[in-house]
Order: sequence, then structure tokens, then C-alpha cells
Amino acid sequence: MNFLIISHAAHYKSNGQYYAYAPYVQEMNLWLKHVDQVEIVAPVSSALDKHMSLAYAHHNISMSEVPSFSLVSYKEKLLSLIKLPKILWTIFKAMKQADHIHLRCPGNMGLLGCLVQILFPNTPKTSKYAGNWDPKARQPWSYKLQKWLLSNTYLTRNMQVLVYGKWPDQSRNIKSFFTASYFEHEKAPVTTIDYTQSIHFCFVGSLVKGKQPLKALEFVEKLQKKGKNAILHIYGEGPERKAIENQIQKRELEESVVLHGNQPKGKIKQALQDYHFLILPSQSEGWPKVVAEAMFWGCIPMVTPISCLPWMLDYGKRGMLMDDNNLDETAERLIHLLKTPKQLEDMASRAVAWSRQYTLDKFEEELRKVLA
Repeated sequence: MNFLIISHAAHYKSNGQYYAYAPYVQEMNLWLKHVDQVEIVAPVSSALDKHMSLAYAHHNISMSEVPSFSLVSYKEKLLSLIKLPKILWTIFKAMKQADHIHLRCPGNMGLLGCLVQILFPNTPKTSKYAGNWDPKARQPWSYKLQKWLLSNTYLTRNMQVLVYGKWPDQSRNIKSFFTASYFEHEKAPVTTIDYTQSIHFCFVGSLVKGKQPLKALEFVEKLQKKGKNAILHIYGEGPERKAIENQIQKRELEESVVLHGNQPKGKIKQALQDYHFLILPSQSEGWPKVVAEAMFWGCIPMVTPISCLPWMLDYGKRGMLMDDNNLDETAERLIHLLKTPKQLEDMASRAVAWSRQYTLDKFEEELRKVLA
């Protein structure tokens, strides 16, 4: 099988191997176990962050490089008009040779892939929609267009769209799915954490406005003002780092907020085993892997009620749903729970039991069915 991947993820070449964002490649390597030949159509970059990247594991892989493009500003839209003919032609040629087309959505390349695949109704296709599939969510027009095209059974044929969560009134193209981070053999006993001493929170993710790391900092500060010894550990890098550093200095939080930067998977895993809570006040998510990873190790997630997160947390039984517009109310609820640690231990136990259903072993088994 000649397996084609259309992706907006930046790729890198080093020592004859292709690298991309590690969690994405880890998943794709499971797909690639079941195919003979791989072609990737994606942007290529010269940068390489070893902490955040992973190499594809396949013996027969080729890369069709396309320029990256954006549809945000007026200038970027004009530049995109110049780039689009080459990109569309590259996608068309690759799809013509493919036995299976795989689209990574949502994204700019995913949008173009959604349009070009219409010309190949007989080719088997899958799309991994890694964003928020909630039909009621407020999203950019390009995301809505991708969702409409993928759902349309007339324009998009022979397609299975893997989405996070269970949503009513979906077309036959749509298949509820999940993702995973750990194998069955990685399951290890979870140590009960003491909730009566200092409370440690961790934020894990890109330091961008959409994930609202400053809200995590503000929440921990509110707990401190209410008399709790709360410490925040921030893992990740991004454009918001400078703003976070400024707020730490302005609010004199040097002793209670630690910036760890990007760290390898092993250190993130250890952090989730050591700390009490994961805090992720994000404005948009699909299936945030770090939330499932935290649950896997009994680190209680505190998240905004977006996408499939309320379902993942069983509407508050496996973690806390927070109101990012009313952090005081969330802080009061947490302080109340801290007075009865047994409730938190039960919450952590339920999170562990749920998350450990979704291993990479099960994920690969389900992928095999999809490709069949």
C-alpha cells in the first residue's frame, strides 16, 4: 500500500531521517506499521528541537516539500495566492499515485487536501481531525469549511473521519475515536499523593495565548491569597514566555512559579507522577494528550469545559472543570475539596481507571480495523 500523508506539521531532515512534532510522529508510526510505502506532503523547516521532535520509523519513505502558508493577514493571503498553484499540483500528483490518502486536519494543508480529494472518490481515505469537533464551537471559517467537506458524503467519499468525542447527528463519514500516549506494558502502580501539604500544579503545553498559561499563573496566585501554599510548574516554550516572566516579577511569584521550558517525554512523565494537579485553561482543544497522560498517573486535571473534555472528565467526576472567567469560584471549589482529601483520592483513582483503557496497544488495534 502506498500511504499518502497530507500534513501542515513542519518537518525536518537530519541524518537521512525525517522528523516532526514527537506526539504526532509517535502516532503516525503506528499507522505506518501497516503500509508498504509512505509519501508525505508537508512544509519542511531547517530548525530541529530534539526535545520536541521524533523520527518516522519506516524503511520506505519519501517527502514532497511544499512551502508553508497562512491565511491570517491580508499580506499573507496575497502571498498564499502565489504559493497555492504549486501546492495544489503537488497534492494532486501525490493523490493520483496513492492507494490510501490520509489527511491531518484541521490546518491549511488539511483544507487543501479536503478540496483535492474530491477528485479521487474511489481512493480509500482517512482523516484525523485533531481539533474540536463540537458543532456548536466558535471556530475560524477554514475549520468550519473542513468539517463541512469531511462530513459531506457526496463530495467526500470512501472516507473515515476520526474525531474526538461523541456528537449527535453526524454523517456516516464520521467515526468517534481516541488517542493514546502509553503502551500497556508502561502501566505502573500509582502512588497516593498527600493533599494536606504544599499543592503542586503543572501546566504542560505551548506558551501561546490560546492555552492561556497566564490564567494558570493567576489561579495559583488566587490560591495563595486564600492561604494555600500553591506552586506552579510550567513546561513548554512559546511567545507568551516573556509575558509570564513579567507577571512573575510584577506579582513577586519567583518562589512559587517555576519555568522549566521544553523537556523530553520522560521528564514530563515524571512531573505528572509527582504533582497533584495538571492545569490547562485552554480556549480550544481536540483530545489534549497531556490531560489523558495526567489522568494515567493520577495527576488530577483542571481544565476548561471545551471540546470532549467534559466527557473525558465524566463531567467533574474524574477531574475539575474550571471557569476561566471566574477563577475565584474554581479556587473556592478546590479549597473545599482539599478539606476532604479522600474525595480527591477517589477522583484521581477514577481518572486512572478511565485513562488506562486507552493505551497505544488498543489504539493500534483500532487503527488496523480502520485501514482494513
